[in-house]
Amino acid sequence: MPRIIVVTSGKGGVGKTTTSASFSSGLAMRGNKTVVIDFDVGLRNLDLIMGCERRVVYDIINVINGEVSLKQALIKDKNCDNLFILPASQTRDKDALNLEGVERILNELKESFDYIVCDSPAGIESGAFTAMYFADEALVVTNPEVSSVRDSDRILGILAAKSKRAVEGQEPIKEHLLVTRYDPKRVEAGEMLSVTDIQEILRIPLIGVIPESESVLLASNSGTPAIHQEKSDVAEAYRDVVARFMGEELPMRFLTAEKAGFFKRIFGGR
Repeated sequence: MPRIIVVTSGKGGVGKTTTSASFSSGLAMRGNKTVVIDFDVGLRNLDLIMGCERRVVYDIINVINGEVSLKQALIKDKNCDNLFILPASQTRDKDALNLEGVERILNELKESFDYIVCDSPAGIESGAFTAMYFADEALVVTNPEVSSVRDSDRILGILAAKSKRAVEGQEPIKEHLLVTRYDPKRVEAGEMLSVTDIQEILRIPLIGVIPESESVLLASNSGTPAIHQEKSDVAEAYRDVVARFMGEELPMRFLTAEKAGFFKRIFGGR
């Protein structure tokens, strides 16, 4: 049964698009036919992170308006044979999205794909609402700071009250908490909320913790999803997230600060 997963949060800059790229890539790497849709009409960043910006000819608005077929707009990922990208438009505004058109696209995608990942824009306006409306599951992305967690709590309220499942009285959207940009040293210093603090506020199951790392920026600048970064903690963390999503039980990593070795304590240095 195909599943629609929205990657969402209230606050911008928390890592939704980075997560959408790596999560969809991870699903495809496990043999699942996957498509990731950019709902950030007017900005469009997913194609940059996926490294396919030069191959964008048509976008989701062209498909909604009936100007081209869905097959014409889909872009095959250069790293995973099972992964496709449906880009957003840079020249339209978010009002060009409509529920009827999006539902038609999703129904067509369900005929060919196992997983449909929806990369939501920030905020709670029409683009974000449209991205989450048809979801079966949600990755709620938050940073360990009060404003980000508060905005994620607002999103949880919308998922519970305004999604298609809520409106039609169906089983609720399955929610997963993903904490990004986590720095255990700053948590210990009281500069960030701990994972426990965040869970106490949001009360949804934790699916993963993505550590703060320069490798995320390096991956984005190179047009390669972070999950493909060899020997990086971020790639390991995203692989763990995908494994847990697929039902594997794994211990939660990257929650504690790495202890300095003997020589580093004596002589210092990075």
